[in-house]
Amino acid sequence: MNDKSKNLYLVGFMGVGKSVIGRQVAGKLGLQFIDSDNAIEKAKGCRISDIFETEGEASFRQYERRFVESGHPSSGCVIACGGGLVVQAGIAEILRARGVVISLFASIETIMERTSRNDKRPLLNVENRESRIRDLLKEREPAYLAAGIAISTQGRSAAEVVEHIIRVYESHSA
Repeated sequence: MNDKSKNLYLVGFMGVGKSVIGRQVAGKLGLQFIDSDNAIEKAKGCRISDIFETEGEASFRQYERRFVESGHPSSGCVIACGGGLVVQAGIAEILRARGVVISLFASIETIMERTSRNDKRPLLNVENRESRIRDLLKEREPAYLAAGIAISTQGRSAAEVVEHIIRVYESHSA
């Protein structure tokens, strides 16, 4: 029997579906869902864009590290991680020690379309959004690939992705 108390961490770039898919996976597995960005906003009492504006990205990355180290339950959760979280040194190793890590991917076009509906992404509030996405992806993709099991959300229904993630989680949490 699989140990469904292990955490499941969904990592990847903004707009790949971590939060939407994560909520559905948590519901099907009967686990708690946590979005790391939302948890940080709640703890700080302000939006991430405000943290970036007033304290800078480096401070936000420290809040992410604290969240990973001690800001969430050590088991029984599906956690949608912020897009830059696993890029930080040592974070992926901590996540893998605590549970199963799955990296979600989508095309640049899909990411562009999905993130265009949300102005809460301070790293994308720039004049040339596509160029910024391409640059960040080029920088972050190796970390995403190294962090965990890679699954594409591209051209697949949410239900298909959810079922795939559940199969992978169950086979890796035994």
